[in-house]
Amino acid sequence: MSRPNIILIIADDMGYGDFGIFNDQISCTPQLDALVDEGLCLTQHYSAAPVCTPARAALMTGRYAHRTGSIDTFEARGVDRLRLGERTMGDVFGAAGYATGLIGKWHNGALDRRYHPSARGYREFVGFQGGWSPFYQYRLDRNGSIEYGDRGSYLTDVFSEAAVDFIERHRDEPFLLHLAYNAPHFPLEAPDAIARKYVDAGFSLGVSLIYAMIEVMDAGIGRISEKLASCGIADNTILIFTSDNGPALGDWHGFSQRRFNYGFNGGKGNTYEGGIRVPLIIRWPDGLDAGRRSAEMAHFTDWFPTLLNLAGLAPPADIALDGVDITDVLRGEGAGDYPPRCWQWNRFSPVGTSNAARRDGDWKLLRPLIAEAMEVTRFETPMDNAVKWYPEGFDGIVDEPFPPRDIPDPPPSLLFNIAEDPFEQHDLAAQHPQKAAAMEAELERWFIDVTGI
Repeated sequence: MSRPNIILIIADDMGYGDFGIFNDQISCTPQLDALVDEGLCLTQHYSAAPVCTPARAALMTGRYAHRTGSIDTFEARGVDRLRLGERTMGDVFGAAGYATGLIGKWHNGALDRRYHPSARGYREFVGFQGGWSPFYQYRLDRNGSIEYGDRGSYLTDVFSEAAVDFIERHRDEPFLLHLAYNAPHFPLEAPDAIARKYVDAGFSLGVSLIYAMIEVMDAGIGRISEKLASCGIADNTILIFTSDNGPALGDWHGFSQRRFNYGFNGGKGNTYEGGIRVPLIIRWPDGLDAGRRSAEMAHFTDWFPTLLNLAGLAPPADIALDGVDITDVLRGEGAGDYPPRCWQWNRFSPVGTSNAARRDGDWKLLRPLIAEAMEVTRFETPMDNAVKWYPEGFDGIVDEPFPPRDIPDPPPSLLFNIAEDPFEQHDLAAQHPQKAAAMEAELERWFIDVTGI
């Protein structure tokens, strides 16, 4: 069998409840629901972070984001940048003869051409480098040529068509396509006729716009699947879909984004299950059985070594990966000795006592977020929004120290048994103090390891 093609599709802020297979109130994902029947759905699959920049860095490198330099979302301060010494999937697959492309949202280096996707292993790039973009009046980098959108085109459709074109042009060679939709991330913009369906069904306008954004993305995935079939390469293409983190549930310019998330606690920005647990669908007719669901654990960092193995390639010998090869899980042959996993994220420089978690078997220890470590508004600069529209107008990042913060002592850690309590409603720390203390010590050791702090 020839080397498989790989299409890695990632949505932006899409949660469990946004999938029709997990929400009987909506039907905005018929194409994705069909992919579940045609492939494998991992239901205990975790992002590497509750926000996009660190999550995407870990997915592309197989390493915890703290190691990579991509620790927060602020492009103006350079904390989104993937360190130049890091190796991406694009680097490794490209060196092995794959055609490589990244379409959509980058957010791992918005300023300085050294951090551009085309310098990080992706020979083709159609997208934007920052954290968000309008869906109609967008700024699009198409392999170095800048285009501006108007009401005549919708960015999600532009990305879908670019993906179809990439597949057509590379149908006769192995390819790696990273398709990073920015739906359903704000700004909440969608075709009126599609959004109206959900308003008429009784959903708020904000949620209706989100479901409409997802429906347009889902239709694009259907066109991609059709193109694979018409090119005769669907069976030997590994098609993966997931989300970078859980759903944004706060208000955006007066529009409520609060919606059903399958009952999980939390959402984007925190390390409860709702912020980091995201479904994953994988279809590969030549290599994996169809119509299965697996509750075995998997993590964003695992996809780098796993996809290399499925393609018959060796991982880089000079870089230590945090991910493990989960081929046995995908083939239903068991998980073996799966390692514990950790998470931590806050604004600016990392604070290990805030918004952190460790999952070890069925147990999960969680350190709640500390408000002072999450503060943003006082420290924003005019450049933070300007780089979205005109990144080439800036020579460098904001050259000043991170803002001083007075971080108080943390609240007590929480302990959950996820197998018995997946919605994290019952804190067991007082009942199992030794378990909580041991996991807290391991979480601290992990934080020191990945940050050097």
